[in-house]
Amino acid sequence: MTRQPLRVAILEAERLLAAAGVDSPRNDAELLAAHVLGVERGKLPMVPLVDPPVVDALGKLVARRARREPLQHLTGSAYMGAVSVSVGPGVFVPRPETELLFEWGLAALDGVREPVVVDFCTGSGVLALAVANARPDAQVHAVDIDHSALAWARRNADARVAAGDTPVRLHSGDVTDPTLFTELDGRVDLVLCNPPYVPADTPVPPEVADHDPAHAVFSGADGLDVIRSVVTSAVRLLRPGGGVAIEHDDTHGEAVPALLSARRLLTDVKDHADLAGRPRFATARRV
Repeated sequence: MTRQPLRVAILEAERLLAAAGVDSPRNDAELLAAHVLGVERGKLPMVPLVDPPVVDALGKLVARRARREPLQHLTGSAYMGAVSVSVGPGVFVPRPETELLFEWGLAALDGVREPVVVDFCTGSGVLALAVANARPDAQVHAVDIDHSALAWARRNADARVAAGDTPVRLHSGDVTDPTLFTELDGRVDLVLCNPPYVPADTPVPPEVADHDPAHAVFSGADGLDVIRSVVTSAVRLLRPGGGVAIEHDDTHGEAVPALLSARRLLTDVKDHADLAGRPRFATARRV
């Protein structure tokens, strides 16, 4: 059995993924190779040669990725902060750009002891679990309306508790319900939300169209149906000085800050760009 250069296998994977229209072919090729080998991506140069079964396994995953199956479905995991969560069919795949919202949220909690945090539209639970990992003293509530998503969130929450993290409180509920979390009115230090926000009928990549649940992606004609309710709830839930961060579509760089600014109890409204320079999330503080 002749061993083969891993570098050649990765180059071939990159070529196939680029031809299939994958946005980041080199990145995905290396991450799939690392997954097959069970090593961190940064350690790939330490594996110069691989056996043919490794090349075959990588080829099968690359073929699935070339058919635009999400990378995270193939590896089975997604990341936020220091936390890895399981993802797959039936739950929205977390995006790397949400890491910036997470970082803003942690900074907003600086100096706050035993903070209360609410994560709307939690999906896999990754935001809530990343907060609980970074702030073991926090009381974190996470809510979603979708039972399939909550099943993934429960699986991930149980895994994080087993790893020693503070438990997250999971709730089944509708974020457009004005009575949701009324017991927390005026007590919350941080509201986070990565909601559905894509305007209806907007073309989306195959990874999204064919694999992400539509109700976790689209939100009315202008994409703001859920966000309007989240803004209303945030005003009610936040304590004075508390913060809210809401991810949004790159066409909402003016619309979401305007929704926040229209509330007289919210101040310090800002919009933030993602790593590509596109408008990505808006933040505000309770006066």
